[in-house]
This record gives sequence, C-alpha cells and structure tokens, in this order.
Amino acid sequence: MTIWTTIANYLSANWLEMAGFLTTLVGIWLTTRRLLICWPMVLAADFFYLAVFYRARLFSDALLQVFFVVFTLYGWWHWWRGVRQEGEVRVVPLSARGWAAGLAAGAAGAVLLGWLMVRVGAALPHLDAALTSYSLVASWWQARKHTANWWLWIAVNLVYIGEYLYKDLFVTAVLYLLLVILAVMGLVDWRRATAAKV
Repeated sequence: MTIWTTIANYLSANWLEMAGFLTTLVGIWLTTRRLLICWPMVLAADFFYLAVFYRARLFSDALLQVFFVVFTLYGWWHWWRGVRQEGEVRVVPLSARGWAAGLAAGAAGAVLLGWLMVRVGAALPHLDAALTSYSLVASWWQARKHTANWWLWIAVNLVYIGEYLYKDLFVTAVLYLLLVILAVMGLVDWRRATAAKV
C-alpha cells in the first residue's frame, strides 16, 4: 500500500471530520477579522461536526452543535444588524457582572448536562458536559460581540484538545490547537479594535 493510497483511504473514511476541520478553521479566522461572512462558514461547520460527534458518541458535543446552529443564526443576524446601523462590527465590553453570570451559567449547565449524559451512556459525560456548557457561554458572548469570548474559547479549546486526543479524533485535536491560536489572534484584534475607539 502506497502513502497516497493510505491518505486516500483516510480521507474517504474521515471526510466529514475533514470538512468540519476546514469550514471551522476558515469560519473562525473570518470571525477574528470581524467579517460578517464568517457566519455561513461557521454554520456549515456546525452541521459537519454534529455528525462527527454523534458518531463518536460525544453526545454533549453533538448537542452543542445544535445550539451552535441557533447561536450562529442569531450571531449572523445580530452582527448584520450592527453592520447596517454602524457600518462595521463593533466590539462591546463585558461587565464584571456579565462575566460572573456567564461563568455561573456555565457551571450550572455543566452539572445538569453531566447528569443527563451519564444516563444516556455518553463518553466522558462530565468533562464533555462542562466543555459544552462553557462553549455555549463563549458562543453567546461571541454573538453579542464581547471580547471576553476569546478568553473563554482559549481555555475551553485547550481542554478539548486532550479530550479529542483521548477519543482518537486526531484531526479535530489539531483543529482545536489551531483554534487556540486563532482565539489568541481574535483576542488581539478585538482588543485593538476596542482600544482604537477609546
């Protein structure tokens, strides 16, 4: 068997994960640049990874993709409305109260979803539930244009890397490493955009 046959076989068997990898990477890069076109790309990634995670029995992650579809549609609409009114995507600061509320909501969601995932026989039920819950918080903050979303994505994605390595989702683990780098880039760009308005 040649290297090309091995690569072709891998791509054939893992095309959904590869499609999710590419659309996620491009979508998040566009998000770091605050470009409205990020949302349709992210929407495609949501659907690809819904199928990938369901197959891997990471049910919290699969459920997360359903919520991502909702947040993606909301974010698309919210950013579009902002661009129409202000001519650009403007970053909005997050108050200390907003931070506390988001982190508390993430913790509560982790407990409730973890309890449910144990009952349905999910792989890594508590870890996956916590990551899912905090990903929802980060998604909400991102849709609302809060720079804080990037801090939370950095933390969550670092833990996701270990989870995906454990589940033999190597392409997705590499993706999440790249997402950490993109989140750092997003944080820098969005903070620069905030400072420019001061």
